[in-house]
Amino acid sequence: MGFFEKLKNGLAKTKNAIFGKIDALFKLFVRVDEDLFEELEELLIEADIGVDTTMELLDGLREEVKDNRVKDPDEVKALLYKRLRDMIGENDGLHLDTTPSVILVIGVNGVGKTTSIGKIAADLKHKKKKVIVAAADTFRAAASEQLAVWCGRAGVDLVRQGEGADPAAVVFDAISAAKSRRADVLIIDTAGRLHNKKNLMDELAKINRVIARELPDASRETLLVLDATTGQNAIHQAKEFKEAAEITGLILTKLDGTAKGGIVLTIKRNLGIPVKFIGVGEGIDDMKPFDADEFAEALFS
Repeated sequence: MGFFEKLKNGLAKTKNAIFGKIDALFKLFVRVDEDLFEELEELLIEADIGVDTTMELLDGLREEVKDNRVKDPDEVKALLYKRLRDMIGENDGLHLDTTPSVILVIGVNGVGKTTSIGKIAADLKHKKKKVIVAAADTFRAAASEQLAVWCGRAGVDLVRQGEGADPAAVVFDAISAAKSRRADVLIIDTAGRLHNKKNLMDELAKINRVIARELPDASRETLLVLDATTGQNAIHQAKEFKEAAEITGLILTKLDGTAKGGIVLTIKRNLGIPVKFIGVGEGIDDMKPFDADEFAEALFS
């Protein structure tokens, strides 16, 4: 099965639970009136698009319908889906222009950070990139062992130390390895939860200082992993992490396990951060760079 088919299957819960209801709603109305908009408002909020985003979306839709004197509900639906597609934004891809380039991966425990690293490493290797992974989450028991399993599946090298080691020291070793082995990309795992937010910010700052010192001219991406099943809570996590790191992109996991796929529609508006990867399964090939047109087709078609 190709990735697009997996994406369609993965988004089936969202499509059936929300956008199927939207299609059914438009079939019930023979004219465009405020009742239609009120019903739409309820469905969009259910889709985890969020109250503020829904209000902004529908206010713009009302204005467009009024200005163009749209009378046909099917035309309104087409206008709605165009606006939803525009909300998704674009993915300009990873910026990996130097050898090595660095991808720093952050996120709370349980969102699929370790598996995402393995899948991204596999995707990069498939594109003929030499990849090294740094196991800098030294606080969680068995974190490096889990990462080793995924690196083995992806066929990439792993640099690690013992549990409780200094994460910045692991990063230093991994950078040295990346230089000596002429790696194209260094992917760095980080701790998902420390004692408090200041502790997390301090640890990420130490890691970033090591990268800046050892690879001052390297292309760098900082990717935040979010679990799509948590809906609006994912937005709150992202806002917390934005205070600790300069996030360049998001990895959205577990889209196949939720009817809250509408969260993709609010992320760009609320955070101003592009979605760069999406995951729709447990297999090593079940994560790919985000394609907005493909996503919209799978969700709305």
